[in-house]
Amino acid sequence: MEKVCHFFCSFMALSSRLKLAHKIKDIRERLDEINVEKVQFNLTERHEEVHVNPLWREKTHSFIDPSTVIGRHGDKEEIKKSLMHPNPTRNLNIIAIVGLGGMGKTTLAKAVYNDESVVNHFQLRMWVCVSENFNVTRLVEEILKSAGGRVDKNSSNEDTLQTSLRELLKDERFLLVLDDVWNENRNKWTELRDLLNGGSHGSVIVVTTRSRKVSSVLDPIYTHSVEGLSKEECLSLFVKCAFKEGEDKLYPNLLPIADEIVKKCKGVPLAVKSLGGLLYSKVDESEWELVRGNEIWELEENEGGILPALQLSYNQLPIHLKRCFAYCVNFPKDHEIWNIDLIEQWVAHGLILQMSANKKQELEDIGDLYIKELMSICFFQDLDEQHIFRMYSFKMHDLVHDLVLSIGHEEWLEIDSENKDVASTVRHLSISSSDQQVSKFSNKLTNVRSIMYQNEPHVSSVEACISRFKSLRVLAIPDSDFENLPSSIGTQKHLRYLDLSDNLSIKKLPNSICKLHNLQTLLLGGCENLERLPKDMRNMINLRVLTISTKDTCLFVNGVYCFNSLRILYVIECPRLECLFPQMDRCLTNLRGFVHCFFGNVQV
Repeated sequence: MEKVCHFFCSFMALSSRLKLAHKIKDIRERLDEINVEKVQFNLTERHEEVHVNPLWREKTHSFIDPSTVIGRHGDKEEIKKSLMHPNPTRNLNIIAIVGLGGMGKTTLAKAVYNDESVVNHFQLRMWVCVSENFNVTRLVEEILKSAGGRVDKNSSNEDTLQTSLRELLKDERFLLVLDDVWNENRNKWTELRDLLNGGSHGSVIVVTTRSRKVSSVLDPIYTHSVEGLSKEECLSLFVKCAFKEGEDKLYPNLLPIADEIVKKCKGVPLAVKSLGGLLYSKVDESEWELVRGNEIWELEENEGGILPALQLSYNQLPIHLKRCFAYCVNFPKDHEIWNIDLIEQWVAHGLILQMSANKKQELEDIGDLYIKELMSICFFQDLDEQHIFRMYSFKMHDLVHDLVLSIGHEEWLEIDSENKDVASTVRHLSISSSDQQVSKFSNKLTNVRSIMYQNEPHVSSVEACISRFKSLRVLAIPDSDFENLPSSIGTQKHLRYLDLSDNLSIKKLPNSICKLHNLQTLLLGGCENLERLPKDMRNMINLRVLTISTKDTCLFVNGVYCFNSLRILYVIECPRLECLFPQMDRCLTNLRGFVHCFFGNVQV
């Protein structure tokens, strides 16, 4: 019986191989036919090189260079008038800035916030980006942080946070900007406003919002409606974005085309900037005419939709940047994206290309150029550079986030408390709901390649996902609180990116994690109670990025010499650390960035 079974198994395997061989033969024949047609129709091959323009314009969160603000002087002065001379009968005054997304509400708020007379008038200034999550406790934390206070998540509760806030604001005339507010629930707003009532007379809250309904809930002393820029202001802004300084005078033939392009932008500064960045350094008249005459301009645009200018900017991107941008559907609205995280996730999915022109460049360098290109057309903004090895963060404008959702919605699914239809094309999961909801959808999904938790999952949910989805490239579980990572993690043979950062409960990792031979990024930063690293980490030979926090006294005692693929190493919050590893110069031959901070007497 055993021999019969063996025979049939062998026969079936042979049959499968023969079927595959026939398929390959059919494909080759079809390719030969295409080649014949290529010759017949005089077609030529063209290899597209990855060319990324490194130019970008830096932007910050609450600071803005006044010279970059065009056409908003009158708006700023109107708001300042109410800001400096508020209603004397109110202790706390509210000012609302209302307008369509992309109209420049945040830019205007920044201009007011950094005005010299405003800076001198208020004793305390704070800036908080609210977005859709109007959670009062979170907002109190963010306000305290913006004012320079420290928030201890382990010991802080609502009472201690509110006490800290009252002490902070007591007898201080303050200015608080709440940027991008969507909350229409008056009770939530009243709860926050009552907590902010302890400041000195003349304190002001400035709120930016797209919704007039939100503005009415606030009961403001003044509502400023942000309208579109004039045609002349749009043209001035467009020229500033599309040409190097003074270069527009060298190409007068392009200015009439520019004039027609900005008409289509309907006064929206973000659309103007996006198209200006798209045409930056391009002086071929036909390229400008292509932008002007593209039929996508004729698409109907409504307040909740996507600006045709942004859709056109996306369509003009080369294919590799389209794929990388579409991947950003994984990040929530107003999420602060770190360059290293995004680049390594791109690497994990094979989205960064090394062509003949950049074979000597590291993948991280190419990814950095991709980000800068997307910044140059305003798809990424609010740059915040750090003084740690080439690290910086940025965000997507709300309208740009709408754009990426429209592009990637068929491959992305957010599992939350609402019931949704599940498409078989879903490749990326964002999880912010209960374990039961995850189980409900998991059986309907077969092609999942990335999972990003937005909440603190129970370990059972993580274990279920590890067992269910065997082709994961990215698994991000930051800010979790489980003590033990499931040992089944070792079965994820295709995993390239694993984020366990800021887990204060985890004490050890299963040794099975060392079976992840394809893992390229392992983030353990902020895992302050991690006692030691697994002994067989020498087997993780493809690691490119590693961040570590640990209570151990020495790292990599066993076989660090295998870490020759490591490019970036962050060792942070290791108070007991005495040594890293012996012979570092021979062990880490490709290391490009080594950051170490917050630990004791280290010997390298």
